[in-house]
Amino acid sequence: MIGALTLAAGERVFLRGPSGSGKTTLLSLVGGVIQPQAGEVSVAGQPLSRLSAGARDRFRADSIGFVFQLFNLLPYLSARDNILLACRFSAARRARLRAAGVSAQAEAARLASRLDLDAGVLERPAAELSVGQQQRVAAARALIGRPGLIIADEPTSALDADRQQAFVDLLLGECAASGAALLFVSHDLRLAAHFDRVLDLAQINRAAAVEAGT
Repeated sequence: MIGALTLAAGERVFLRGPSGSGKTTLLSLVGGVIQPQAGEVSVAGQPLSRLSAGARDRFRADSIGFVFQLFNLLPYLSARDNILLACRFSAARRARLRAAGVSAQAEAARLASRLDLDAGVLERPAAELSVGQQQRVAAARALIGRPGLIIADEPTSALDADRQQAFVDLLLGECAASGAALLFVSHDLRLAAHFDRVLDLAQINRAAAVEAGT
């Protein structure tokens, strides 16, 4: 929770706000990438500020799938290996897949197929992929291993209309199947109808100010 923002397990929230309003900062706080100057951030009942930096990194790797605005792929690794990185860094993700009777390799292939990334694309280094392909690889990396929270920062900005719809369908379907909460930031209000709640960042800020008595 940040200020007045709370997400229930499995809830799908669409967050909007103008450029420079603090959306990316908010997502970084929720993901434990940065620490709040005041207040508390809890994810899955875990107060992140009470964890060391290393413990926050491990918790994020296990429990949070990020689709970053700038993708953060390793350019020299193949698309397949970029997707699999999430499982290589997290024993919890690997364990969840084993419990479901699925290998990490098979799950990477399934997610890639759903995102229209064929076998040839999966073998190419990330640096050779188009912007849209890199964005879809980043999404598959976030989803693999069924984390409890997916944070998506402008995840459809590089996709055409058809792939936007396919991507949103996949994201919502995967979150529903695993019971994950989804915090989705976008300027594209056409996508908002797919979500349980639509929030403006200004609403959150106003609610936080009221709680503080300002």
